[in-house]
Amino acid sequence: MVNDDQTLAFETDCHLLHDCGYPGPTLWSFEFEPIFSVGPVDFDKPMLLALLSTVTILSFFWIAFGRARVVPGKVQMVGEVLYDFVRRGIAREVMGKKGEPYVPLLVSLFFLVWMLNVWAIVPFAQIPASSIIGYPIALALVVWVTYMTLTFKTNGFVGGIRNLCVPSGLPKWIYFLLTPIEFLSNVFIRPFTLAIRLFGNMFAGHVLILVFLIGSWYTLGSVVGSFFSITSLTVTLILTAFEMFVQALQAYVFVVLTATYISGALEEPH
Repeated sequence: MVNDDQTLAFETDCHLLHDCGYPGPTLWSFEFEPIFSVGPVDFDKPMLLALLSTVTILSFFWIAFGRARVVPGKVQMVGEVLYDFVRRGIAREVMGKKGEPYVPLLVSLFFLVWMLNVWAIVPFAQIPASSIIGYPIALALVVWVTYMTLTFKTNGFVGGIRNLCVPSGLPKWIYFLLTPIEFLSNVFIRPFTLAIRLFGNMFAGHVLILVFLIGSWYTLGSVVGSFFSITSLTVTLILTAFEMFVQALQAYVFVVLTATYISGALEEPH
């Protein structure tokens, strides 16, 4: 869970009563040296976790549905429950029947985001890949391109512009102020907030766990210090349990917003 500067506390036996300061987490906790390179591409830990997430999800659903049966086996049954959770709980609830063609996309996004998040609590991985800003940006770009493509494919160029910038049913004079706001919101702010929300929650959660985990080691060395160490370790475990909830919640929020954007793109302007 820690690297670079944070490992100094463990390597030098740095504790509260020793002549050293608390080595709090920094941005270096999210910087990783390449593990290996293939040509010009360097593979670091978060990249390998992202690739492993992709392979894991593809393998699971291939095993579950590659040879689907009328009477499902255990793996197929689990796959159907997970697929149906996104299909009924998100796509149908947000988009209605028109969301059916986009269920595979929503399922893929949900489980990919969740897997990228869940590495934070997996031993030896212990870093959410989504706490590295590039991965939320890449996912948000996928959503944005889909959103823009469907908006103009469904409504044409003029209708697409109206869909993005001109909400219906308002007094004409207000469009002078509202149209540029709607344009900025739908075209730029939506993908930005989609990426930042996921990144910020995973980044902040990982930093909090680092703070208390390092603190549990740093305060060891005396009777009083051990009390604080146990307290800090307890908080670490509580935060880890809470982080499990946040990881699933952020995947859910990401996909609900994606479904909302797609639903809006499919609506005809009035």
